[in-house]
This record gives sequence, C-alpha cells and structure tokens, in this order.
Amino acid sequence: MLTIAQTRISLFDPQDCTDSADALALLDAVFDPLVRRVGPGRFVAGLAEEWVQEDARRTLFRLRPGAVFHDGTACDAAAVAASLMRMADPAVGATLGAPGVWAQYLAGCEVEVVNSRTLRLVTTRDIADILDIVSAGAVMAPAAMAAESMAGRWVGTGPWRLDSVDDNVVVMAPVRAGLPALRWVGIAEAEGRAQALLDGTADVATRVGSAATGFQAAEVGDPTAIICLLNAAKGPCADGRVRRALAMAIDRAAMIAAVTQGAADPLAGFVSDRHFGFDAAAPGVAFDPVGAKALLAEAGYAGGLALVADWPTRLPDEAPVLLPVLQGQLAAVGVTLTARIEPDRVRYAERVRASDIADLCLFDSSPLSTFRVLAEKIDSRVAGSWWLGYRNPAIEALIDQARVVTDMAAREALYRRCYRLLQDDPAWLTFYTHRRMAASRGTLAFRDDGVLDVRAMAGA
Repeated sequence: MLTIAQTRISLFDPQDCTDSADALALLDAVFDPLVRRVGPGRFVAGLAEEWVQEDARRTLFRLRPGAVFHDGTACDAAAVAASLMRMADPAVGATLGAPGVWAQYLAGCEVEVVNSRTLRLVTTRDIADILDIVSAGAVMAPAAMAAESMAGRWVGTGPWRLDSVDDNVVVMAPVRAGLPALRWVGIAEAEGRAQALLDGTADVATRVGSAATGFQAAEVGDPTAIICLLNAAKGPCADGRVRRALAMAIDRAAMIAAVTQGAADPLAGFVSDRHFGFDAAAPGVAFDPVGAKALLAEAGYAGGLALVADWPTRLPDEAPVLLPVLQGQLAAVGVTLTARIEPDRVRYAERVRASDIADLCLFDSSPLSTFRVLAEKIDSRVAGSWWLGYRNPAIEALIDQARVVTDMAAREALYRRCYRLLQDDPAWLTFYTHRRMAASRGTLAFRDDGVLDVRAMAGA
C-alpha cells in the first residue's frame, strides 16, 4: 500500500470544477477524462484514442476499446455522452462561490452517439478550446450519477476504485494486478505531513516545508496565480493609469522573499508560464515607483490615493502575511491601503462573484485554461463569475478570433497578443506563483499542473 499525506482529503462531486492539486490527485486515480492535458496546448489520449475538431463547434471523439467502469458496465459512447450532458447541467460543476462552471460552455450542447465507440460534441457557440473543457471532466458511470452519497458517485474507469472512506482518510483498491493500493491521509500542517514521512506512516508527503535527508524530494511549480482583482467598474481603478501605476509599484522579488521566503516565481502577466499563450519575450510591468507616482499624478492623485481592499484570511493561506507587505509597497508611491477582512472564505468568494468589493480584493486565478481565464475574468461581454468591470475592445476582438481558430499555433499567437495587451493595460495586480516541496520514500512524479501523478509513480 502507498500512503500519501496531503493537506486535506475529502470527497466531492467528481464533476465539480476544481483546481485544487489535492483534489485533482484523487480524481486522477479513479477517473479518466476524454483527453488529458499534458502541457500548454498539448493533449493526449484519455478515454478518447483520437479526436477531430471538425470546426469550432463540432468535435468528433473515437473511444478506446474495452474501457469498463468499476461497477462492471461498459464505458461506451452512450455512457460518455451522459457524462457530458451532466457537465452541461447548471446544477453541476460548482466551485467555490460559483455554480455551474461547465454550463457556461456546454449548456444547450448536443452529443450525438454515432456508434458504440464514436460520439460528436456540438456546442451552441464557437469554442475552439473545447479540449480545455472536456479534459477537466471526469467521466462517471451512468448509475453513479444518481447516487445520493458522494462516495457512491466515485465510479470511474481509472486504475483505482474507491474502497473505503473514513475521517480524512480515503483508501483506493487497484483494478488490475501489479498496482499498489492507495491510502490518502489529510494532515493540515506541513510539519505534520513531514513527520508522517519521517516516522514511516506515510510514503509520500506533499507541500512540506523541507525534505529530510535520505528522501526523494522535488520542488514543484504551482500554476495558481496569486493576484489582486481590481474594481474596474467604478472608483479609482476604473482608470487604466491607476491600474498600471499600482502594477508598477509592486516589487515582486521583495514580496516573494517576505511572504514565501523565496518559494515562488514572479508572475509577469495575467497567466503563468504553464498557460497556453504565455509569452516569455514579454517582460511584464517593471517595478518603477517613480513612474508609478508620475502616473498617479497624471490621473489626479498627486496628493495621494486611498484605496480599500477586501481581504480573506485563507485561500491563499498567506493572506494575513501578504497584506502588510502590499500595504508597505503601495505606501511608498503614496497609496494608502486599508483592508476589510472577511474570515468566511465561502462568503468572501460569493461577494467577489457578486462584484460586492471595494477597490480591489485578494484572489487567485486558478484555471490552467487561458481560454477560461479570458472568458470568466476578462471579457466584458461575458461578464463571468469573476469579472469586475474591465473592458478592452482590442483584447475582446482577439478573443473572438481565438474562439473560431482551430489551428493551435494560430490560436496560441492570438493569446500571446492578449498577454502583451494585458501587460500594457493590466486588469489585475499580479504577484507570484508558488513553488511547493514534496518528498517521498520512493519515486515522485508530478503532472505539468503540479498535481501528484500517482499513475506515473505506480506505473499505471
């Protein structure tokens, strides 16, 4: 048995929208999506062994033969179609503060079962990035969809099946010979996870502060972007000069040293280097306090600017430490930042989704899909869950082009142009992405998105 210590262990609806590395590691053991994302703009076979984008609304999937759900039923085209239609239901696909994430893209779609191994997904709108959506969707056994308990819904086609669920412990049994059983244990504190590795009660520990000598260790990049959303609908941050001045006031290197003790990478743009369309040649907004003051004066704030930030106490967990650092950096350019603290993280997310914030709010941008980030947070015509009034017609014109371009290279070029435009006219304050330490008694493997890859570790 392989015992893995993570921050938290809990079961949830398998088709909820989540970007939690802990949650995705569990999902990846039990479920297969139609396709798997393996890098920016790169996908490999999942349940589908091949696929063809006929145009920006129609994608044909050919399933691999012989796939069987853990309850013994065949994973055929009709079963996959049922999973896709469930994802399209607005009552499914919730994430913190936002219901029905997948319905934004799949509502009203049609799934044509061509034969037992072939299906065609037809969306109501052009979505050239449809693989971003289906790669995030766990394909569930049809009977499991009606289960009342969360454990009853965890029936997929992956290398492991759910065996038992206890208080913060989940055990999975292998579905074929040669694989170890998996035991997932939730330990909230990094010191506790490291100690479990040291005393032999865990074989793998993620998100530990440091690795003891004698263990296999790896520092893993987490693409979740730590940012402040800016209220571009009203108030000072509706002025692009103010938004750019705030961006110029951020000394990311000093912030990373003070907040994460160096365990992070500066975020130069609205997405990380693991996102499709990231442009390494675009340098980002440089730290320039003198230029920031000049821009603020041009915008009418030569005598100083007072801003109010909404601030959570967790997610990101370093929120209490980050606040005084940001306040100090902004004070250096004449900006006084006061905070409204919200300890209830769900309520905080709901307030942000309702645009019930002051001038800015601490948040994270977690989708690994550049398409989703643009749609849900940047495009004023969509006015998605986390959009806060930002408008840029040039970027929206590029989004429209990208929606219909199925050629990956051409679409990547469009997103790179978006990346540069959002550096010139920032919608947010971008800070950093984390680097996390993990350790193991044996091998360690991680996916491109920083999720523990138990399949690779076990040879599944």
